[in-house]
Amino acid sequence: MPMSPRRQIAGRKHPPAHERGTCQVQFLHSLASRRRDEEQGFTLIELMVVVLIIAILIAIAIPTFLGARARAQDRAAQSDLRNGLTAEKTVYTDNSTYDATTATMAAIEPSLNWNGAIVGGRAATTVTVDATKNVVCLTETSKSGTVFSLADIASGAGAGTYYNKGGGCTTVAATLAAAPWNQTGF
Repeated sequence: MPMSPRRQIAGRKHPPAHERGTCQVQFLHSLASRRRDEEQGFTLIELMVVVLIIAILIAIAIPTFLGARARAQDRAAQSDLRNGLTAEKTVYTDNSTYDATTATMAAIEPSLNWNGAIVGGRAATTVTVDATKNVVCLTETSKSGTVFSLADIASGAGAGTYYNKGGGCTTVAATLAAAPWNQTGF
């Protein structure tokens, strides 16, 4: 809109206030409509970057979780063996001999699955006693598949508790004193 000559003479170069407000409002409306048109969501690249980050985090977390799970299952089997040895030592204290009878052991420590099959996901704690009933060996396979054995010689040469990971059970004192059996733990 051209300005009237009278306004130009007066030295005014700007439109009157009522015309200025209209231009500003129109400008704001055009900015708002442009902004609305630009908001179309995430691009495919942005979504793929997010998916990649999540995949990397999962790749790190899953092996860590599985390793922790296997260690916990191994610790549960080791705990069962220690509890079983405590029950066996209770029998030895009362009778001066070890006992492998399932009924006797279940009466002393009912929380363990003595000499049985795997029931309800609970592994069996297998007990072997030597002929002199002076040596006992307990074995259990953890849910992760590792075999743990714990043997105890009550008296005589080599008396003490022996630990073995991955091997079978023995009640022969000479074998317990050799590798892979040790007296420091699993």
